[in-house]
Amino acid sequence: MSNYRRSNMLQSIEGIYRNGKIELLEMPADIEEAQVIVTFLPKSGLIDLPSRGIDREQASDLRLRLTRFAPDWERPEMDVYDALSSR
Repeated sequence: MSNYRRSNMLQSIEGIYRNGKIELLEMPADIEEAQVIVTFLPKSGLIDLPSRGIDREQASDLRLRLTRFAPDWERPEMDVYDALSSR
């Protein structure tokens, strides 16, 4: 077994991959050494909505309706769901 300190909670830290190295944008809390999984995200955060059958008017309507949930999504206890999507 590897000699690394296990944490009871998963942490997600943003970083940038450049020239074969990953530069973290912040330091993880309470971790000296750990196994990691790196997921490369698309450079653009945009989603091609027309290819998914969603036109501009529908996207605007969805955006308006979903903003009502933003206060709930931003609560600290919702971070557990972010960890699930990174598996």
